Amino acid sequence: MNAADPDDFFVEMAADLDMFELVPDELLENVVTRDGSCMVLYRLDLEPEWSGDELSDRETAARICAGCPVRRQCLELELRTSGDQTLGVWGALPADDVRELHPVWRSRRRRRDGESGERPGTEGGEQA
Repeated sequence: MNAADPDDFFVEMAADLDMFELVPDELLENVVTRDGSCMVLYRLDLEPEWSGDELSDRETAARICAGCPVRRQCLELELRTSGDQTLGVWGALPADDVRELHPVWRSRRRRRDGESGERPGTEGGEQA
């Protein structure tokens, strides 16, 4: 997180995720499952190596996420599904940052959706 101005960081991050607003949950899940760096490592039963660094699970996850080609899609999906209840690392952000981003992201979506909170393109008019 950008310690200089965390509010700007979360506003910019929420705006960056706008491109996925109309993407259905199922499609996001398919892309993340297929192309996510963590999922590729899992499918191939590989363990990342970083020259003997002693890393916590969270540090390892953040390093894997940092180079992931679908980290924004992963973050969008996590905000939709777990939001302020998230755990772990999603889209290269630790859970604390995802939980802090969630109300900014949700507020932005509600304003864009005319206060209905419904996102077009999702089944059953899920709440943003």
